[in-house]
Amino acid sequence: MKPITLTSSFYAYLSRLRWIKRWGLKRNAHEENVMEHSWEVSVIAHTLALIKNRYYDGTVDANAVATAALYHDITEVITGDLPTPIKYHSAEINAAYKQIEQRAEVELLALLPEKLQDDFRALIQREQIPAAHAELIKAADKISAYLKCQAELKAGNREFETAAEQLALKIAESEQPEVIFFMQVFVPSCKLTLDGLMKTY
Repeated sequence: MKPITLTSSFYAYLSRLRWIKRWGLKRNAHEENVMEHSWEVSVIAHTLALIKNRYYDGTVDANAVATAALYHDITEVITGDLPTPIKYHSAEINAAYKQIEQRAEVELLALLPEKLQDDFRALIQREQIPAAHAELIKAADKISAYLKCQAELKAGNREFETAAEQLALKIAESEQPEVIFFMQVFVPSCKLTLDGLMKTY
């Protein structure tokens, strides 16, 4: 085996996702960082993909969906988390932010050893992710945000009331049956306490 002489700061950057706080414009009862959010989106997206395949004749690669979801917010280690009201305040701001995200994708890919770049390109660059996968990840992102809002409301934080209502409407309007399935089957028990959960089995 030849000595390994190359070095990469890719994972040093990745590890800093734990310091990027979400929901920066709101008072939070429980702070959420991008790293934990990415894990939650990944497991939800994986489950959505499996529901789609098992119940609605889907043929998506659930493992590929989960992996791409893990990296769906990776550029925020460079850009930070831009709050939704700002990101969508105008078409100009949204377009500019997308350009910044694309540039951050390129910069992060360049940190990787050359022989790994093609593998990660399919995970990090949004334009490389299959549309069916991206659709599931986007839905999982909304569900994760909804669950965050519900957790804040449960903690007595009314700061998240409007966001919870808006997300509930968007999710209810979804034309993805796997999303409705997830909301009806898995979400209700998320409101239970630990004692309440333990009584369900």
